[in-house]
Amino acid sequence: MDRNRIAELIAQTSVLHGDFTLRSGRKSSYYLDKYLFSTQPEILSGLGTLFAERIPAETDRLAGAELGGIPLVSSASIATGKPCLFIRNSKKDYGTAKQLEGRLESGDRVVLLEDVATTGGQALEAAEIIREAGGEILKVIATIDREEGARENFEAAGIPFESIFTRTDLGVGG
Repeated sequence: MDRNRIAELIAQTSVLHGDFTLRSGRKSSYYLDKYLFSTQPEILSGLGTLFAERIPAETDRLAGAELGGIPLVSSASIATGKPCLFIRNSKKDYGTAKQLEGRLESGDRVVLLEDVATTGGQALEAAEIIREAGGEILKVIATIDREEGARENFEAAGIPFESIFTRTDLGVGG
């Protein structure tokens, strides 16, 4: 499935209109419901392929943050054959009490996958967890950039950023 068709399906499936409060605290007249696109096999499979096209060959591991990043990184892991990591929002208080699930070796080069980037807050937090565990962030790739500051925030943190789609690509106004 080509990029344009995936964009069309995401727009049809997950663009909601109304009054919404985003994770960043900002108000918005539209919402990109990641769960409405990341739970659809046809879209998820296509996204795995699009992520795979953007992942540098020198990447050792892929990572995704809880909860929206998990299906995306799983799909990209299958498409690339590269192992993945799951980043919890907080350490679990049972079992191994980890915040980072999967195997990360010191010096591993990691690409962090994001669902919808507004300011990039959750992905920046996940990147810090990976860095603290000894990983190197090669870049962050978002499914959708809302074009509301994420790119600038990643660049300020020294992390290259790209997105598969922008809100403009999906025909959503600001």
